[in-house]
Amino acid sequence: MIRRFTRTYRRMRLGTRLALGLGVLALVVFAVVGTALSTYMRDYLEHQLNSQMALVQGTQAKDAERNGTVERQPFYRWYTAVYDVTDDRAVLRRPSEVPSDAGKLSAVAEVQRDSGAKEVFRTAHIKGQGDYRLRACEVSPGVVLVTAAPLENVEKTMDRLLMVQIVAFALALVGLVVLGRALLRRGLKPLSDMAHTARGITSHDFTDSARLPVRVDSDAGGPEVGELRTAFNTMLEHIDDSLAVRTEAEQRLRRFVADASHELRTPLMSVRGYADLFQYAAANEPAERDKHLARLRAEAARMGLLLDDLLLLARLDAADVETPLRLQDTDPVRLVNEAADAFRAGRPGHPLTVRVDGDPAGRVEGDPAGRGGGDPAVRGVSDSPVRGEGAAAVPEDIDPAVRLRLDPLRVRQVLDNLLTNAAVHTPPGTEVSLTLSVSPDAVVVRVADSGPGIPVADQERVFDRFYRVDKARTRDRGGSGLGLAVARSLIRAHNGTIDVTSAPGSTVFTLRLPR
Repeated sequence: MIRRFTRTYRRMRLGTRLALGLGVLALVVFAVVGTALSTYMRDYLEHQLNSQMALVQGTQAKDAERNGTVERQPFYRWYTAVYDVTDDRAVLRRPSEVPSDAGKLSAVAEVQRDSGAKEVFRTAHIKGQGDYRLRACEVSPGVVLVTAAPLENVEKTMDRLLMVQIVAFALALVGLVVLGRALLRRGLKPLSDMAHTARGITSHDFTDSARLPVRVDSDAGGPEVGELRTAFNTMLEHIDDSLAVRTEAEQRLRRFVADASHELRTPLMSVRGYADLFQYAAANEPAERDKHLARLRAEAARMGLLLDDLLLLARLDAADVETPLRLQDTDPVRLVNEAADAFRAGRPGHPLTVRVDGDPAGRVEGDPAGRGGGDPAVRGVSDSPVRGEGAAAVPEDIDPAVRLRLDPLRVRQVLDNLLTNAAVHTPPGTEVSLTLSVSPDAVVVRVADSGPGIPVADQERVFDRFYRVDKARTRDRGGSGLGLAVARSLIRAHNGTIDVTSAPGSTVFTLRLPR
């Protein structure tokens, strides 16, 4: 039974449970108040009756002294008796009008005699009459006057008071529970709205959704409800952000898988085709065998480079598990010089200008004296494909204190990717510049070209994996589309940043490494 009641109570709504709890608490309060009020009222009525009996006995005591007894009763159903208490027991004087069960009156007289008190009060039940209030007082030595007053009126008054209390408290309790439940339901409505919102979230399809279209916008409730609402909406914002990140990651993964499949399929098909041609040439055209074998190796090497880039990106994504960097103290000026030399050797059709900001002589490559004269368009351009007498070196001792803790091979790979990117996406003869600047907190390298630029819509995605501005995915204007993605991941692994600004006639990739 108790277990069933507990289960039923737990299934009730919070407002109903609070109203019932409030009702139980009110019932306890009403019981305490009713008991205290009834006790006080009974004491008050008995005190009034005691005072009335004392006033009546003041007159009756004179009759008892004058006549020896009291013959006339003061009120209906009141009794008065005079007892001689000189002997061992109380002896009633006659004539007296007393009930048949007068033993309680004589007992009170004996108590007064034995105690010697001025007055003695007792409450007793007289057979056939009911409850009475008894008062005994000494009239003269050895003579005791006893008066008995019925308690019927007191009991009736107390019964009426009890009935009034029960009705009033019952109505108050019902009103408190009903109105309290209504008020509580109204006060808890914001919580119900939050529960409705939570149910809406549970029924929402999160498969391809990146946003949660639900919020709690009501302003009802007190400060506590407001704090809960704020916390609830903040939690929804966090969930919303997490869903957006998850959806973006899933979409990026889908694009990555699709692009990787596309990029790997092409060299695999080429390898298969050249393998078939090699097999055919080996049997029918031995002179073509070496040619097909060279192409087969080239496609395999190209596929190997693609896989190496993918593996490097995967290792950089898991840098907290395995960091693919070998850090050492490195001179960034030397890295810039080496990257410039390699670019001139491999891209002689693109003039390269190298400058190191902070050189006291203000020298640039091709102008060792620092005069800065000549045509700015060709200043610093070396006619030699490699560094020699006609290409003055950028000073490598500008600031010996400029040493960075980095992986020189990986940073060199980034510089090579940026320079190659500038040469591949610009027509022959386009000027390319490589600038190194040193500040107290960072070393900044800028790779700029004066080519056609990158469309604004594509600038935010040029660092995405497999993304190319050339939507046709032709091979004459770029590789697999992983170069800039690898560059960004490598720079981030060095706690640096890389960004791009582009407009027609100017594209600048800015690489920042903290000192």
